[in-house]
Amino acid sequence: MADVMPPNMLNERPRTPAGLLSNREKDRLIERGFLGLYRWYTARSQETRNWNPDRSFDWRSLNRNLPPEVITVLEGFFAVEQYAPDFTSNLVHLVRRSHGRSHFQLRWGSEEEKHADAWENAVLFSGQRSPQWVEEYKDRLKSQTWELPFPDAIHNLVYTVFQERATQLNYLNMMKIAQGRSDKPHLKGVSDPVLAKVAQTIAVDEAAHYNFFLEGVRMYLYYYPEQTLSAIRNVITQFSMPAAQLVPNWEHFFETVYRAGIYGPRDFQRDVMQVAFRNLGIESRKALEEGIRRTREVPDFDGGNFKTTAIWDTFDYGAVEGDVRRLHVKIQDYEKEIGFDAIDPTEFIENPEVPRTDSSAADD
Repeated sequence: MADVMPPNMLNERPRTPAGLLSNREKDRLIERGFLGLYRWYTARSQETRNWNPDRSFDWRSLNRNLPPEVITVLEGFFAVEQYAPDFTSNLVHLVRRSHGRSHFQLRWGSEEEKHADAWENAVLFSGQRSPQWVEEYKDRLKSQTWELPFPDAIHNLVYTVFQERATQLNYLNMMKIAQGRSDKPHLKGVSDPVLAKVAQTIAVDEAAHYNFFLEGVRMYLYYYPEQTLSAIRNVITQFSMPAAQLVPNWEHFFETVYRAGIYGPRDFQRDVMQVAFRNLGIESRKALEEGIRRTREVPDFDGGNFKTTAIWDTFDYGAVEGDVRRLHVKIQDYEKEIGFDAIDPTEFIENPEVPRTDSSAADD
C-alpha cells in the first residue's frame, strides 16, 4: 500500500482505468473519499453539535454530594481528555499530506478539547477537588507526552475506531448512572441531571467520531482488504485505552470504572469489538484470525490471484461495498448542495479485484 499522497500529486497523477486499479489510484480514491466525508462531517457538526462546555450546562446545579466512586471516574475522564493536544498534533502530523484526514483531525481536536473542558468543569463544580488541586494535576499530566500507539496511518485509523466506540460506551454508562439507572448497589440512588446531560452530549460526539473513522476503515477494507484485516487483527490483539500508561493511579481508576459497570474486558468484547466487527462485515475474531491464517498459507504467484482470493471469505465484502457506495451517495448529495458536483465531483470506482459470481454481476 502506498502512502497517502499530497493533493497536488493526486491531481497530477493519470487516472488508471477501473479494470487496472493501481495502488496509487486506490490511494487517490480513498483520499477523495476522505475529503468528501470531511466536508460533509464538518457541515453536519456545525449544524447539529455546536455546543459550548461552559454555557451549555447548568454547572451551578451540579450535585455536590456525588459518591467518591463517581468523582474518581470523572477525574479519570478529565485526565485522559487532557491529552487532546497530543492526540491531535501527532495524528495531524501522521496524515498531514491528506487534506481530508488532516483537516478532519483538526476538527476532531477542537471537539475533543471541548470534552476536556467539560470534564474539568464537572470535577471543579463537584466541589470535591479544589481549583489548586486541578491545576497541579494538569501540570502533572502534561509533564508527560502521549505518543501514537502505532507507527503507520492505517493501524492508527483502525485503532481510533475501537477507541472511539469504547469511549462512547464509557460515557453512555456514566449517563446511565447519573440518570439513576445503575444496577450496582453502591451507586443506586445517584442522580444528577446536569452530569447526565454532559455525559450524553459528549457520547454523541464520540459516536460521530466513531462513524467517521469507521467509514475510513471501510474504504481501506474495500480497496486493501488483506492489509486492513491484518491491521484490525494487530490492533485488537494489543488494544488499550489512550493514556493508560500516563494517567496517575490508572489501575484504581480502571478498577472503579469496572466496579461501576461502566467498562471492562467483557464490555470491550461484546459492545466494542463485536459492534465494530458487525459494522465492518466481520463475523467474529475467530473468523478474522482463521481468514488471515489461511491467506498467509496460500502461495502468492506472480500473475495470479491465488493469495488474495483466500481473504474474501473472512468478511462480508458485499456489505462493505454497499456501505462504501452509500458513503459516496451521501458525499455526492452534499456536493450537489454546494455545487462541487459541477466542478470536481467525487466518484465511486468499483474495485475490480473482487471475485464476483454471475449473480452478483447481474445484480450490478
